[in-house]
Parts: sequence; C-alpha cells; structure tokens
Amino acid sequence: MTYKVAALYQFVALPDFRDLREPLYALCALLGLKGTLLLAQEGINGTIAGTAEDIDALIAELREGALFGSRLDNLELKFSGASEMPFQRLKVRLKKEIVTLGDRDTDPTKLVGTYVDPADWNKLLDEPNLVLLDTRNAFEVEMGTFRGALDPKIERFSDFKAYVERTLDPAKHKKVAMFCTGGIRCEKASSYMLSRGFEEVYHLKGGILQYLEDVPEEESLWDGGCFVFDERVALGHGLVERPDVAPANGGATRDE
Repeated sequence: MTYKVAALYQFVALPDFRDLREPLYALCALLGLKGTLLLAQEGINGTIAGTAEDIDALIAELREGALFGSRLDNLELKFSGASEMPFQRLKVRLKKEIVTLGDRDTDPTKLVGTYVDPADWNKLLDEPNLVLLDTRNAFEVEMGTFRGALDPKIERFSDFKAYVERTLDPAKHKKVAMFCTGGIRCEKASSYMLSRGFEEVYHLKGGILQYLEDVPEEESLWDGGCFVFDERVALGHGLVERPDVAPANGGATRDE
C-alpha cells in the first residue's frame, strides 16, 4: 500500500481557530489520517498522510466545506508519496504562530516577497550581486541546499531575525533570494526583511519540494536531499524518498 502525503499551509485570519481544533481533529480521525496540523489566528500549517481518497476528501473539506467556509481559498499544497505511513499518530495543535518567527509586526497577509516559480529560479540565481539565502535550520542545510546559498546556521526559525540584523544590510544587499522546504518560512522571512528596509526580496514558490518536482535533475542546481518532518526523513528529485541521506542529529520535530 502507498500513502498520499499532503503538506499544506495558508496565512489567513482565523479568529475562531480555537473552536476549529476539535471538529478538524474529528474529521481527520474519521478519515483515518495521521500527521500534524497547526492552527493559529494567522492560519493553518501542517503535513498529513492517508489514502489518496481520504486525503482528497480532507482537502475538499478545507477548501469548500462548512468548517472553514471559503477562507482557505488560497491553500498552498504539495503532494508526495510514501511507501509506508510516515506518521505514528494524529495531532491538531493550537499555536501562537503557524511558523514561529516571534515578531508581531511581521504579517505575510499584508507584505510579502516576490514569488518565483521553480521554472524561473535558475535564471534568477544567475543574476549578479544576488544574495541567496537558505532560511532553514542548520541540520537541514547540511543534508542538502542550492549551490552558492548562505547558511545562517540557525537552530530554529526564530533565530532568523538575529541573523539578518547581524549579517545583512539593506544598503548593501539590494537583492535577496530565499528558499525553504515548502514555502511557509519564506513567507514570513520575506515579510520580515521587507519591513526592515530590504528593497528586493524573492522567494521560491512552493519551496524546495516544488522545485524538486518540477525541475529535471539534469537542469537542477540542488545538491543533496531535502529534509521533511516525518519518518521518510529526506526527499530527492521527483519527490522520491532518499534513505541514503540522514541528518547528523537523527532528525527533528516540526520546526516552530
């Protein structure tokens, strides 16, 4: 049996997020899904797995069902497969942020960087004086990254602010391109940098996973595997599992 894995997120106002937890959990449990979903006032984020039919039923409910109404009309989705169930249980958690940066003034629904489709990413990276920035944690970067990318060497995403303040200067670094696993960290990172005066900030739409799915391996500027927060550990081109790639610390929980 193979499983369908859905990585999803959307920044959207959910003032009733606390009331959504129990019915969302009940729906996922009824469908036999496993994984983690995070709910916060700023939106939804998570990765969930099950049969293709049950995953499709969940996505339809999120987009069009009564639970969220029409609020998740711009849900960012990435599908991949797994030979075995990649999660041990189902969790639906309430959080202050769906990805934790810890800056109240950063709001991706109001200010965000320029999206770059995977098909146009290689061309962007050829531009002169471009700062290419990997926004992920150090152990993720160690497993794989784009050639020439800067590694902030952060332990958690909330450390990103200090790295920017310590290392980058809006007056000198006029053009910044960034990337992350599925796009969500870049939404906040680009919003933060724009609010701090950086002029041109770009980020890879759909993240590394979309790039690995869309760009042929022979044209790729990616080296290594892409860490994912489940028991598959890492994915490669075509979003196939990479059991040969593993982080030095043996893995980690979902980044906050």
